[in-house]
Amino acid sequence: MRIFRDYKAVPASAKGASAAIGNFDGVHLGHRAVIDLARNSSAAPLGILTFEPHPREFFAPDAPPFRLMSPAARTSRLAKLEVDILYELPFNAAMAALPPHEFAQGVIKDGLGLSNVVVGKDFHFGAKRAGDAEMLAEFGSEMGFDVVIADLLEGQRGEVSSTAIRTALSEGRAQDAAAMLGHWHRIEGTVMGGDQRGRDLGYPTANMSIEGLHPPRFGVYAVLVDVLNGAHQGHYTGAASLGVRPMFNGEMPNLETFIFDFSGDLYGADLSVALVEYLRPEAKFDSLEAFIAQMDADCAEARRILEAL
Repeated sequence: MRIFRDYKAVPASAKGASAAIGNFDGVHLGHRAVIDLARNSSAAPLGILTFEPHPREFFAPDAPPFRLMSPAARTSRLAKLEVDILYELPFNAAMAALPPHEFAQGVIKDGLGLSNVVVGKDFHFGAKRAGDAEMLAEFGSEMGFDVVIADLLEGQRGEVSSTAIRTALSEGRAQDAAAMLGHWHRIEGTVMGGDQRGRDLGYPTANMSIEGLHPPRFGVYAVLVDVLNGAHQGHYTGAASLGVRPMFNGEMPNLETFIFDFSGDLYGADLSVALVEYLRPEAKFDSLEAFIAQMDADCAEARRILEAL
């Protein structure tokens, strides 16, 4: 997958794509439907037009974290969908100020040279979100690119959206989130050094930051673990604690994953941890013995769940 971040410097070989436009946070089933339309409605190479940072981060930088995935995780997921070209454009003051007509002409037509564009029915673009999908279709007719408008996807619980997925994760409904995503919700990052308490307790963990991401419900989960690089690259199962570690008076939320039947050093490795099922809330125990007994029970339950997948 080729990646371009400057719409004014896209070579001729990367123009003419059929591109889905959106933020694609989570790359959920609704996004997949838009991407598939871009793939199937044209013989041109498949492209994605998205923005970094997410416009919501640009307009409200002090708001609580809301993203379902990091930019790197989004790129990895799009590559797995066999996207040919990713246009990941900077969302800055200049981009935010472009009127809809100038965005269509300068970015879509002249900059990227897109031949076909697919957007969701609720798509808005341009300064103050003044443009909508119907306006884009009019611009396409005027400027010479096709526009396909995708209907919103409905799931069993209603509209499939990043907002609905965040709600499911906040409530610990990992499997409902997965049903809307079309894949397990994953937290990806680099294993960082910890205080090694888990090792002393017989439960060494791989610790990862969740900074910048929407925090799922704090507690213990059954998880699938992919070690993405290094000597221990591969697929594993485990149990993970997400939160602030009340047993040890922690403050900064993170993800601590115990990998079943594993021995080795993962510091500096990149992990992708899939939340499969919520087991219980975080808790502070009266003694380390009670804490270890609960971890034994958590791991036994996680093994039972994961073996049934």
